[in-house]
Amino acid sequence: MKAQTLQNELKFLFDCALRAANPTLAIRNELRSNPLPKLERGRFILLAIGKAGCSMLEEAINHVPKGSKIEAICVTNYENARPLANCKIFPAGHPVPDGNGLKASNAIIKLLEKTDADDFILALISGGGSALLPAPVQGISLQDKIEMNQILLSNGYNIKETNLVRQQISLLKGGGMAQLAYPTKIRSLIISDVIGNDVQVIASGPTASAIGSPRDAVDLIKRKGNWATTPKSIKEHLTKNCKKLPANDNYQNCHKVICSNQKSLFAIFETASRFKTKIVNENLEGDVEEVAFIISNFIINNINKTSQAFIWGGETTVNLKGSGKGGRNQELALRVGYNLKNITGDWAFLSGGTDGRDGPTNAAGGLVNRQTYTKLSEIGIELSYFLNTNDSYNVLKLTNDLLFTGATGTNVADIQIFLRIPH
Repeated sequence: MKAQTLQNELKFLFDCALRAANPTLAIRNELRSNPLPKLERGRFILLAIGKAGCSMLEEAINHVPKGSKIEAICVTNYENARPLANCKIFPAGHPVPDGNGLKASNAIIKLLEKTDADDFILALISGGGSALLPAPVQGISLQDKIEMNQILLSNGYNIKETNLVRQQISLLKGGGMAQLAYPTKIRSLIISDVIGNDVQVIASGPTASAIGSPRDAVDLIKRKGNWATTPKSIKEHLTKNCKKLPANDNYQNCHKVICSNQKSLFAIFETASRFKTKIVNENLEGDVEEVAFIISNFIINNINKTSQAFIWGGETTVNLKGSGKGGRNQELALRVGYNLKNITGDWAFLSGGTDGRDGPTNAAGGLVNRQTYTKLSEIGIELSYFLNTNDSYNVLKLTNDLLFTGATGTNVADIQIFLRIPH
């Protein structure tokens, strides 16, 4: 089988993973099985937060009992925003928070402050909610939050560590939304972009409880070596509140994860039936350079005379060294592929973000094979320079090996797939 044909098969398998994370179908199945209650008084308040917000909200409205009073707000990224009848849609910045996200946060706060025990909140939560709803606490500006966000994204903090810090400087994260709405009952339906599906971590847990305390955030930032560059207002807020304990989730809330990375990995496993298929790791985390080494070593040590498919899921991190253009999936694909360039047989490797956007680029990731490195050698590209400057996008653009899906309307973290046919 030609490597290009393998690449096409990889794209098909990645599409299968995306279909398994379809927000519309997931909401439809859940609300048909477990319908919303009929309210004697009060309103249905639908809050959709995250990259899958519009699709989740559009379907959920169809399942609200007829004749009910509805108020609906959706906060999503610009690429996925679209008009919905009788809904307030707030397109906002991701992964960098912006002023529109602040306006959306204020609209939600204003609505939640006016809820009561007769109302019912359906929270539709998906990945990206942290950046989309900045809502800084008093004394911290949006710009300070943007600077802190950049520190977290650029210095190898995993998603749990990132959201631990974010929760401590936000009014809505870490159970803040539930606290504002109390005693209104909240049912949360969640599309998880977090390995392990911890509802405290997904979108920074707006209807759950905090991951940790202000002291935990201070200790983490210092341990990572970023305390000196942390904005002054954030240092003052965290230090002042260091003795506070994390709040408990005692708001009578119900949480259910309806889509996840594991579900998408299993969809690939079932579809790639003509290969001898193995899900290698459902919890892939760590620095992208180290993870590339782990993946490459596994492949090299486990290839045999059969047609094989290896699958991973998770979310790596990148310690930025340069100012190039790229993302964790593009860099991972380049590094793994380079390590595999001398193995025999036809092979291809894909690393992609299920939201369709890898880092601050328009690509979902990278899709490489041996020909990728043959092309680079022919045009005299020194790959180490581009990796050291985090410029993976421009390398993959030269070889036509970027993975493009457009905005997918969902987000269940990242997926890696390796296919090989022996000679």
